Amino acid sequence: MPHVAASTAVDRPQPEAAQAPTAGAAVPTAAVNPGADTDTTKIRRVRLFRNGANQAVRIPKEFELPGKEALVRREGNRLIIEVVPEQPPKGTAAALAAALQEIAALGPCTEPFPDIDDSDLLPLDDIRFEDDDHA
Repeated sequence: MPHVAASTAVDRPQPEAAQAPTAGAAVPTAAVNPGADTDTTKIRRVRLFRNGANQAVRIPKEFELPGKEALVRREGNRLIIEVVPEQPPKGTAAALAAALQEIAALGPCTEPFPDIDDSDLLPLDDIRFEDDDHA
């Protein structure tokens, strides 16, 4: 890739992004996926800067993500930034369904449960609470 001044935006189609990175790639690629609603994906050169102890990236307006948070992960020398999936409101059937899907994705628990010494515990029938007077 020829050198381009940092203040110049470089817009081009992204066929090279699907190929394996070359050994000469000196700058990690920042890929932003705001959704599949666009036909063409563009690549822009962006500025990196320090924000305290963290490195930050200036995201161009056309790549702006909704919300106040994003997911970030590294794939090789690429940095992938994605929209945080919208969570259903807590206490709803949709939230329960989403939680069950996450649990199912974990797979079965293969760790054995430890043996617990319950010899010093009262039998359940002998436990009485203050409000049990009505029973």
